[in-house]
Amino acid sequence: MRKEGLDINNDIITVVFIACLFFALIVSFLIFFVVLYNRRQARNRREKADLQSHYKQELLKTQIEVQDQTLSYISREIHDNITQVLSFVKLSLGVKTADPEQNRAKINESRELLAQAINDLRDLSKSLSFDSIKAMGLTNTLEREIKRINNSGLITVTLQVDGEAYTLGEKRELVIFRIFQESVNNALKHANAKQMKVELLYSEKVFNLTISDNGEGFDTRILNDFEGSGLNNMLNRAKLIGAKANIESAVGKGCRISLTLDEVIQQIYADGTY
Repeated sequence: MRKEGLDINNDIITVVFIACLFFALIVSFLIFFVVLYNRRQARNRREKADLQSHYKQELLKTQIEVQDQTLSYISREIHDNITQVLSFVKLSLGVKTADPEQNRAKINESRELLAQAINDLRDLSKSLSFDSIKAMGLTNTLEREIKRINNSGLITVTLQVDGEAYTLGEKRELVIFRIFQESVNNALKHANAKQMKVELLYSEKVFNLTISDNGEGFDTRILNDFEGSGLNNMLNRAKLIGAKANIESAVGKGCRISLTLDEVIQQIYADGTY
């Protein structure tokens, strides 16, 4: 009897030991799972923070580039246009004649020229503000910029808008406007283009921007060799705002840049930029 009792006690101890060991393994597994989950969460938070930091840096860089481009234009406009008008007015008013009618004609002409210079300065002051993109929207901003470009006589740009325009959010529109500016610069400096067409498509599901020119074109394989080029910057910035971008070109056949935002209305509502 005493031996049977010992055997029963040993069996109980063994069962308790196995149960404790099994419980310890479960607890260890749970602890390991929680630690692993927390590490992954921490890594995801770091990656998300890094992406947000990169996003903000790229947006700031884009904003600075837009402002630099605008300031360069303003500098040229003041030098080439307003300064010449004011100089002409100064010279005209400095010369008197014996004919009162001729003097009055000069004064009237000088008034008209001064009024023109004031209007030009007013337009320039509006373009100095980065908030103009937010206030005017992408379509109106592009219309104003295209009008300025056409007035320069360097290239002829046409704008076609299909669908009813809606806001894409200030950040997206800033990046898209900068992509447009870079495409114009490339068309003028490298492609020697004389004509450019800008197309905007607004629909409930898709926004599309297409920019095509009649320049010299190039072999698109060179994009892989020049990671820091303006064309690659366009592709990278398109990804920054969740857009798909594509560049099509061939030597002697111009260039076509396409940017697409899918499910754009849902994205705008999701991030609160509508």
